[in-house]
Amino acid sequence: MTVRIRPLDAATAPAWDAFVRRVPEGSFFHLSAWARVIAESFGHATHYAFAEQDGAVVGVLPLVRMKTMLFGDLLASTPYCVYGGAIAASVEAAEALEAHAINLQAKLRVPCLEYRRLGVADPGWVERPALYYTFRKPIVAITGDEGKDMAANIPRKQRAEVRKAAKHGLVTRTDRDVDALFAVYAESVRNLGSPVFPKRYFRSLLDAFPEESDVTTVMHEGRPVSSVLSFHFKQEVLPYYGGGTRQARGLAAADVMYWEVMRRAGQDRGATSFDFGRSKSGTGAFSFKKNWGFEPEQLHYCYRLAPGAAVPDNNPNNPKYRYFIAGWKRLPLPVANAIGPYLVRGLG
Repeated sequence: MTVRIRPLDAATAPAWDAFVRRVPEGSFFHLSAWARVIAESFGHATHYAFAEQDGAVVGVLPLVRMKTMLFGDLLASTPYCVYGGAIAASVEAAEALEAHAINLQAKLRVPCLEYRRLGVADPGWVERPALYYTFRKPIVAITGDEGKDMAANIPRKQRAEVRKAAKHGLVTRTDRDVDALFAVYAESVRNLGSPVFPKRYFRSLLDAFPEESDVTTVMHEGRPVSSVLSFHFKQEVLPYYGGGTRQARGLAAADVMYWEVMRRAGQDRGATSFDFGRSKSGTGAFSFKKNWGFEPEQLHYCYRLAPGAAVPDNNPNNPKYRYFIAGWKRLPLPVANAIGPYLVRGLG
């Protein structure tokens, strides 16, 4: 039968997610609940579509339109996520989904259509110069012998940091504490000069993925100094939104936190892979992940541009944001937390 394209709805969400879980290319960021999370947290219009053939889902394409006064108009797959683009069980389904995206871009008169993917751009698409990289590697089986487990999974320098941190009396916990996560994350991104996401976004993620998400926090003298929201999918753990206070660096709290995430995922969930998420080249996060023994793998951001449109360049490496970033770092935290969620809508 001919492939037809249909919009995602509540009735078809289970079949959508079953397809994502079944095919190797399906990532956590292709799951259907992201449509609701993004719409509720940021107010963007979502256009999630799937390919159907003979009554079965044979491909999915998450699409979100981000239109803001400050940062322009973009139809993306998928903002706020590392991976996106269409995944399909056949060439016919993939072509039908791509044609749907291009037709939707024209219908909505959006200047730019973006796919975030691991593979290089297809013919007819423009690719931005290398900027974002992802970091993934296997987790060697966790045995419960911490010395051997660390030696098998993290480099010597990071092992030394974890051991050194033990002298500071750090305590780790894994739960669903959004308040601790937000307090640490908000301070961390303010210190980097970036607007913070609204707290409701983190709550929405934990609510949407109750079995696939948790929060790991490192405490020092009763106060959170480092915290991360992690996702668990297909025997892989993805520590995704994390940060630390200024005090955290001297305590090696980040090293302790990420080792705890890796250890618990391997031991309690049987995880066999660790995805450290995306980072921009030339940043401290990029260097930190390399120091942990991860090799960068380029993410390919691919674009279909309307006549006269240019590839978006809304990232901190753009020189035009230099003074904004410098000023943001000096804002009192309550002010940054109040203004940030309005700005970050267009910076997915």
